[in-house]
Amino acid sequence: MPEPLVQTSDETQIDPITSHPDFDLTESRIALHGHPIHAMLVAFPVALTFCTFGGDALYWWSGDVFWARAAVWAAGTAFLFGLAAGASGTMELLIVPGIRARAAAWTHFVIAVLLLALLGTNWGYRMTGYESAVLPYGILLSGFSVLVVMVTGWHGGKLVFDYRLGTSKGN
Repeated sequence: MPEPLVQTSDETQIDPITSHPDFDLTESRIALHGHPIHAMLVAFPVALTFCTFGGDALYWWSGDVFWARAAVWAAGTAFLFGLAAGASGTMELLIVPGIRARAAAWTHFVIAVLLLALLGTNWGYRMTGYESAVLPYGILLSGFSVLVVMVTGWHGGKLVFDYRLGTSKGN
């Protein structure tokens, strides 16, 4: 019978990812005077996703067409700003080796692409008639988008605050 493998205290395990020479290179390269573009843009689609859901809920509650019209504008603007934030985030992911090396950054990327697909679907669905699109599918898409934006926002925040990815080192 073979003996079980037991790790002794003198053996050290080396993580091939953390031992990569570029692992600590995480400073943002897509920046304007040291301010990361992705961090500046991402607030808009997040806020507008909540505004779309709020407009849908207020239309459902009040029946006022203003809220359905406000929701279609919020959905479209969230999608367009999401594309801009996604483009800058994708460039950061592909250009900065310390970001690219981390699996958590790729997870954030995949969730953000899902969010972009939802935002685009939500906006496109409303193009056929924003008032009739709200109930039931518009508000369901908006509600699901809110859940996905919370997950990807939390995950992105973890990348910045815990791993210091995509930040500026300063002077």
